[in-house]
Amino acid sequence: MQFIILTAGKSTRTYPLTLNKTKPLLKVANKTILEHNIEQIKPFAKEIILIVGRKKELIINLIKKKYPKLNIKFVHQKQPLGTAHALMQVEKKIKDKFILFGGDDFFFKEDIKKLLKNKYALLVKQVDNAKNFGVIKTKGKFVKNIIEKPKNIKQGLVNCGCYLLDKNIFSYLKKLKKSKRGEYELTEAINELAKKESIVYIKTKAWIPITYSWDLINANEILLKNIKQEIKGKIERYVTVKGNIKLGKNSIIKSGVYIEGSVIIGENCIIGPNCYLRGSTSIGNNSKIGQAVEIKNSIIGDNTKIPHLSYIGDSVIGDNCNLGAGTITANLRHDHGVIKSKVKGELISTGRKKFGTIIGDNVHTGIKTTIYPGRKIFPGKTTLPGEIVKKDVV
Repeated sequence: MQFIILTAGKSTRTYPLTLNKTKPLLKVANKTILEHNIEQIKPFAKEIILIVGRKKELIINLIKKKYPKLNIKFVHQKQPLGTAHALMQVEKKIKDKFILFGGDDFFFKEDIKKLLKNKYALLVKQVDNAKNFGVIKTKGKFVKNIIEKPKNIKQGLVNCGCYLLDKNIFSYLKKLKKSKRGEYELTEAINELAKKESIVYIKTKAWIPITYSWDLINANEILLKNIKQEIKGKIERYVTVKGNIKLGKNSIIKSGVYIEGSVIIGENCIIGPNCYLRGSTSIGNNSKIGQAVEIKNSIIGDNTKIPHLSYIGDSVIGDNCNLGAGTITANLRHDHGVIKSKVKGELISTGRKKFGTIIGDNVHTGIKTTIYPGRKIFPGKTTLPGEIVKKDVV
């Protein structure tokens, strides 16, 4: 089976984490989204085609290094003109049936198995925030059509962006015109195909969409639930572990560290002494968590240092960051309400009552920096000693 993964889409809503990298290269549970998806489809794939765009070199270099033995080809979409336009770039490489999905979200092999049993199929999920997705209208067990981001539908079955198709789809793609947002929409071609062919919809509970940067926290919680204990580094005496941990090579957990829940620690890390890690937390390679630091339900990037006297809760911290002593994230409103965060000037509900901060790569905070819930610090920015972050630092 051929698999096509779209990695060339726009990533504006996952700012600031996508300023220095593409969205499929964001890490959850110490693994990029793209790596996760490739490992899910490996048992079924004879060939994988990655459609790349912005910062394509980052994706190509990573995948060639990680999967030298897999049959993976790269196709460049020079302009981000939509999913249909991206698919058109690979027409000559398609042999017959193929599975297409976006590399921005998490997909799972159990659902891929179900798709493969059909001639035409797509993956759907029941959600409460249907207005953010394409809503599926059904007729029996088949797709009638897809309505893109309807304003008046709150709940429903939505399109997960994972399709089983064949070469016939290209005859419909060639008839498309640009949509109002200036793109060629794959869903329009799917709607035309559904008029002549039976497209089965497959329900999933596993799909994890990554729309906004804080969605990574939810994905991290899900992926860490069932991790198995794996110790490749060193744990000193007087360390308490209440839960399952994965500890990478050449990493050390020093005396006095207390760990609860599921925690992943990468390679060449120094943890402690005397810090508190609470699940679900992932810590990248070459990072340091030091004296009297508490990390709770967060993602910490590679080469990041949180040396002492800090609290990071329900947050995402990028690569190559250094948090000054006493950096504190507030992750709960006084009224216990849902936390909102600004995206391109619009205040968006995160759907979370506990949410700290999103910090991009190469950020340095001054000592005793305090960050209000839902505020973000963009890559390369700094804060002053004692600064209170009341709005995004951009």
